[in-house]
Amino acid sequence: MSSNTKIELDQLTKIFYKRNESVEAIKNISLDIEDGEFVCILGPSGCGKTTLLRILAGLETPSTGDIQIHQSESEKPLQSMVFQERGVIPWMTVEENVAFGLKMRHLPKKEIKERSDYYIKKVGLEKFAKLYPKELSGGMKQRVSIARAFANDPEILLMDEPFAALDEQNKFILQEELLNIWAETKKTVLFITHSIDEAMLLSDRILLMSSQPGQIVKEKKIDLPRPRTMESIRSNEEMAQEFVDIWQHLQKEVQGSRA
Repeated sequence: MSSNTKIELDQLTKIFYKRNESVEAIKNISLDIEDGEFVCILGPSGCGKTTLLRILAGLETPSTGDIQIHQSESEKPLQSMVFQERGVIPWMTVEENVAFGLKMRHLPKKEIKERSDYYIKKVGLEKFAKLYPKELSGGMKQRVSIARAFANDPEILLMDEPFAALDEQNKFILQEELLNIWAETKKTVLFITHSIDEAMLLSDRILLMSSQPGQIVKEKKIDLPRPRTMESIRSNEEMAQEFVDIWQHLQKEVQGSRA
């Protein structure tokens, strides 16, 4: 562990019990994540990626193993989570959704307004601030979720396939917006995705998981300079080979889980 380590996981295992059956979702995961690092997790469906994120969010408790998250500022929330869907509160406007976490922390009204307005503008929703979620597209709703997460100023951002349901054009726009805000704030981000392209575009490091029970079996460092484009990734021979390697890993794990 370095002095800059933000998250430490040691032999983390989670077993779910249902009637007379038990399912081992993740097994013996040990991992360090640095402060300000953007880490993507890739693995086959059902490998425990979301379970791992929910444990870090405090929504699940591990069966065995230890978690340490080093909090640097006690007045800040430790983490915020952005889901693939269901991330917005339907009876609140865009500005009320973005301000929700800040209001729960009872911050001064002026600060709530300034921070909400700032991140609403950052994600390009200033013209839609008074609208309700039913009046927004799927991409706009995800912008609201991202704005709310960053406005709340957590030390760690946990993102569970936040762009998976979007069309390619909206996905690229939101990836770019996310990276712009991350470059400015340098939050520690743990991001689940099924897309190799997305992981290579966004991350400093990619963690590859096995099929159930999920274990981290390989990691890839993405050393391309930022800002990146999909063209720069695809035209880089080393990255092209990494893409093939990750693809083969996923293919092998999916086939293995069906055997």
